[in-house]
Amino acid sequence: MVKKTIAVLGMRCAGCSASVEDTLRKMDGVASANVNLAARSALIEFDEKKVAPEQMKAALADLGFDMVIEDDRDVQAEERKNFTRLRNRVILSWVFALLVMAISMGWIPVKPALTANLIMMGLSLLNLVLCGRQFYASAIRQLKHGTSNMDTLVSLSTCISFLFSVFNTFWGDQFWSSRGIANHTYFDASVMIITFVLTGKMLEEKAKNGTASAIRSLMGLTPKTAHLVVDGMITNTPISALQKGDTIEVRAGEKIPVDGSIIDGEAHVDESMISGEPIPVLKQQGDQVLAGTVSKQGTFRFKAEAVGEKTMLANIIQMVQQAQGSKAPVQRTADKIARIFVPTVLGIAILTFVLWWTIGGSAMLPNAILSAVSVLVIACPCALGLATPTALMVGIGKAAEKNILRKDATALEEIRRVNAIVIDKTGTLTIPNLNVDFTQANDLALDERETLKPYAREAMQELQNEGIDVYMMSGDKEEAAKYWADKAGIKHYRSRVMPQDKENLVRQLQSEGKHVAMIGDGINDSQALAAADVSIAMGKGTDVAMDVAQVTLMGTDLRRIPEAIRLSKKTVGMIHQNLFWAFIYNVICIPLAAGLPYLFGAHWQITPMLASALMAFSSVSVVMNSLRLKWTK
Repeated sequence: MVKKTIAVLGMRCAGCSASVEDTLRKMDGVASANVNLAARSALIEFDEKKVAPEQMKAALADLGFDMVIEDDRDVQAEERKNFTRLRNRVILSWVFALLVMAISMGWIPVKPALTANLIMMGLSLLNLVLCGRQFYASAIRQLKHGTSNMDTLVSLSTCISFLFSVFNTFWGDQFWSSRGIANHTYFDASVMIITFVLTGKMLEEKAKNGTASAIRSLMGLTPKTAHLVVDGMITNTPISALQKGDTIEVRAGEKIPVDGSIIDGEAHVDESMISGEPIPVLKQQGDQVLAGTVSKQGTFRFKAEAVGEKTMLANIIQMVQQAQGSKAPVQRTADKIARIFVPTVLGIAILTFVLWWTIGGSAMLPNAILSAVSVLVIACPCALGLATPTALMVGIGKAAEKNILRKDATALEEIRRVNAIVIDKTGTLTIPNLNVDFTQANDLALDERETLKPYAREAMQELQNEGIDVYMMSGDKEEAAKYWADKAGIKHYRSRVMPQDKENLVRQLQSEGKHVAMIGDGINDSQALAAADVSIAMGKGTDVAMDVAQVTLMGTDLRRIPEAIRLSKKTVGMIHQNLFWAFIYNVICIPLAAGLPYLFGAHWQITPMLASALMAFSSVSVVMNSLRLKWTK
């Protein structure tokens, strides 16, 4: 089984992402598929022997979506082109909309009425074909597969408005006059629906690009080319062509292209993107250098040891992508609702039409049609689909910028509940003196054998101020354990513990009703890490600890622990806000669009034009609300 994050283009609402998800999950060999609407990607776990990415791509193509499996495709460049095309359609649609509105409102006098209607009909038809054809093509594809999405609602509402207006243009006077009803056309409604929806999508796409800025920043850390040394000759070579064992030269001010070890020269290297430490580190012959870090001074040559997807930076990017593509437990309810949302709205729209016509008779037929159209337009599933993933993308991205890596969205949601922390001493809370032999240790003072990590005491104090109990565990003797617990300001500690003892403490605290986080960096911590509600590893720890851990802290600054907890609380709080507003928007607006005010004597209703504006605003507001996390301290 392999797990990959693959870009999927063409998704526009929660219905789209649900269709992609369902299609992938039904394929033989696919174990799981989580689609992220905001990230335009799918996190897929599949058996390569049973299903190939090409088969997934073909299945999604039938629905009108494009899975990017080609290595040479520049997704960001394609997204920029798509955004430019969308912007051009928005501008053209506004030209049509303003012209139709000007004629409809009498700002441009056109006589007789038939001529005005014919001109508006022509402009509306051009708008539907040139600016809105994507909605109709998508709706037809969805219908063929027995599914529906936002495009279904937009297509139905605009077609009904347009066709009703065409009928009134040619036969309206004869049909309505016999019933004593004034004849009106609603070409402006069909045009404005398209215009507002497109405008909303453009603003939404612009805002969504901001939610993905963190991952783009990480990707931008790798240079495009490297100085490859072959037989003493240096050539500029694309990164993709580098292989393990190549000799590469890096000069002052340049980024290191891949992971490796220095074989000649020395330099001060800025590793802050990996360690979070701002001071450049002196690297000499034999020292390891990492992709994405920067040589601040000096020139050196090194031998490539990990290239492509094997570098630490690539692993970090993959971890962030997978975390952003995963789903928090809170999203499950939203996903279930999204799957039945569009059919439910279609049912409400039909019911609205039937009730208006039944209660008011033929005199209320125009109102019945407009009310049904308003319901179709205003009930947009986009806000519901964007509520969770946009907040997750920003929250996980902001954490990555601060060197806090989360394995999945569940970890982000769970860490906010932590009220007890078990922390390993050596290597996690303290830095051991590697120059000391474990035979000389007894002859040295405790603070000569190891030192407390910078800001460790401040971090422990922050945690305890938040009401979190901290327990230090150490295999060291009682005297040493007590000394370092006191230095770090930790009240609870245990000495001479074995790996099983750490796990036992975690389970004991859990039995007392505690939500426990375990922080460690070694193989001896892996049992406790696996048992804890939230597992946190130090980035310079062992691979085993980092594989088990849900959260990895790069560098040595333990203040990232309380920072991770605070950021988790803010992110989950933002998700709840988004979901609340997405739900409440539909709860309030659908009845208003259906004409509920009339039951209480109010003679007004939400028109299709206003409905389309409100629908666009709801999606944009959810994304913009999530972006507030980026500027939150």
